[in-house]
Amino acid sequence: MSTTSRRLFLQGTSLATFSAALGLPIPFGRNLPLGLTPVALGADPVLETIPGKRGVRVMSDRPINCETPVTLLDDDLTPNHLHFVRNNGHMPARAESGELTGWSLTIDGEVAKPLTLSLDEVRKYPTVERALVVECAGNGRAGYNPPASGNQWTLGGVGCALYKGVRLRDVLKDAGVKSTAVYIGYYGEDPHLSGDPTKESISRGVPIAKALDENTLLVWEMNGEPLPALHGFPLRLLCPGWPGSTSGKWLTRIWVRDQIHDGTKMTGDAYRLPLHPVPPGTEVPDDQMGIIEELPVKSIITSPGTGIEHAVADALALRGHAWSGFGDVREMHVSIDFGQTWIKTTLQKPRNKYAWQRWTEEVKFPTTGYYEVWARATDEAGHMQPMVVPGWNPKGYCNNAMQRIAIKAV
Repeated sequence: MSTTSRRLFLQGTSLATFSAALGLPIPFGRNLPLGLTPVALGADPVLETIPGKRGVRVMSDRPINCETPVTLLDDDLTPNHLHFVRNNGHMPARAESGELTGWSLTIDGEVAKPLTLSLDEVRKYPTVERALVVECAGNGRAGYNPPASGNQWTLGGVGCALYKGVRLRDVLKDAGVKSTAVYIGYYGEDPHLSGDPTKESISRGVPIAKALDENTLLVWEMNGEPLPALHGFPLRLLCPGWPGSTSGKWLTRIWVRDQIHDGTKMTGDAYRLPLHPVPPGTEVPDDQMGIIEELPVKSIITSPGTGIEHAVADALALRGHAWSGFGDVREMHVSIDFGQTWIKTTLQKPRNKYAWQRWTEEVKFPTTGYYEVWARATDEAGHMQPMVVPGWNPKGYCNNAMQRIAIKAV
């Protein structure tokens, strides 16, 4: 049975059939929204290994893309070997060899004094260290129906690591940004998949205001180690809170523009959302699409994993992380009755802006049976995670629907 056929079959299945399939009653089954399938009946991801990674799910190997099962994202700082990877081209030879000879960073365009800097010269600017969430805009794409094209990320296209570097604004200040500056565009060393040296794998950017934000960094270190090859050695850009595609890897140039950057994957429908809500499956004209900026509020349940059995007499400890591109998360709630009532969790403050926040809670189930734990974050701007997949878009970006895990209380 195809994935689509299985989905339609499950959506038309009765509560009694769900209970039989699970081998348990569903105490709050009357609250299960119509068309929503118990999460316990979903498929498990296949885990593989690639150089420098362990326990990840490989989405593609040309280019290399992999995500992390959410239960392996429980650390406050995501270890390098577990951090997701989103590439667009081939790995640069320099990154694989670790060779710095011949590398430099150019800052040019709408600046008074273009710069060409070695890594040692970049390091001379005031150093900062930040725990920052990086998330692929397509994280959650697998939840859209009809399916959107591209890697079918579930929930693991995100990580929060500790980075060391310098503020981009300090470097730009040294170059003397002109009043005509509107945007920046980055360029990296990753070769195009075709092998054509005249083509770029990706060249995106951000408005000058985001480039000058104190949290936008040029980094050379990740979790106390030089940037791993897969994560941009020797230098990468980090634009936290925005799509991971704005955080260019294997950096060699930052072009300060007097217009919105028009590099590869900055035009058409790439990393854009419809300006107005559209019915699922709609073909949206390019002029009706807007560039994604802040990523929506989101959370994950890192413990326990879905599908566990738990003694009904005992409290179940829950934990996870929450984050938002609009600032700190203000509140975190969980539900065990399909969203009819909500329990406020204990939510820690972030280590710094754009770091994810730990949340914890204990719940007790009233009787034996099948339950789902739903997790919902609300950020300081008042944005709240939706219960179901948000507005459909052609590329399947920005799905911040609440995570659900299955629990069998016995």
